[in-house]
Amino acid sequence: MGGFPDIQTQLGQYVDSLVSFIDTTFKGLFDFIFLISSRTINGIDDFLVWLPWWLFIIIVILLGWYFKSVFSGFLYGFFIFLIGTFGLWEDMMTTIAIIITAVAICLIIGIPLGIYMAFRRGFSTIMRPLLDAMQTMPSFVYLIPAIFFFGLGNVSAIFATLIYALPPVIRLTELAIRGVDQEVVESAESFGSSTWQMLGKVQLPQALPTIMAGVNQTTMMALAMVVIASMVGASGLGEQVLVSINRIDIALGFEAGISIVFLAIIIDRITNGFADKLQKHRRVS
Repeated sequence: MGGFPDIQTQLGQYVDSLVSFIDTTFKGLFDFIFLISSRTINGIDDFLVWLPWWLFIIIVILLGWYFKSVFSGFLYGFFIFLIGTFGLWEDMMTTIAIIITAVAICLIIGIPLGIYMAFRRGFSTIMRPLLDAMQTMPSFVYLIPAIFFFGLGNVSAIFATLIYALPPVIRLTELAIRGVDQEVVESAESFGSSTWQMLGKVQLPQALPTIMAGVNQTTMMALAMVVIASMVGASGLGEQVLVSINRIDIALGFEAGISIVFLAIIIDRITNGFADKLQKHRRVS
């Protein structure tokens, strides 16, 4: 039977050599990133665990009340209370800490990058295939460089989450800036606005609702990585799901899984509510 010719390339070895070179050359940088990321996660986690459980639930109720409705606020508070009754309170706080850290890094990198892509079409053309690869590559592949550069733990989870969750906020920020009404831009130019003034006072305020949609998508994708990230030693609710799989523990798997669903609902509704508030404020103004 015929088959593909027995030809072997060294491409994989070249990539391995490149990654090893990067790890050796920038070891100090990776150590610094590890230190900052781990301290940030631990600091947020310690603060959330320090908060009284009833105060955290009240905060969730008020956020849901303000951004959605009274019923939504109390429903979200009930969801959080249920997670506590499952005995997963501290795991939930760790998961929230990881998500906050990962999303914050995504926004710090993604929004400026999206703005730059909106103004530089050549750079945007180069970045689009990279963003496509980041979104279509299997999630488990991200875990390999994460382990290599940062070892097992929550920092590796953030690195893997960053690659997976970064593209939406970049794409939607670029789309939002380019979608600003050209008549408004030309009007600002006619009044002598500089590029920075136009960006800060015209384009960003007009684009903010769409950018917030990108923030929402990035946050939800970060949450979707919780279980996968547990395979590189990330703690939290994802770790409990992984433990339940190893033990074939249906009860623990259900409780940890439904807790992630509750968090996803709460985060999605609140961030969408925040975007709706911005949209209404923009229409009024």
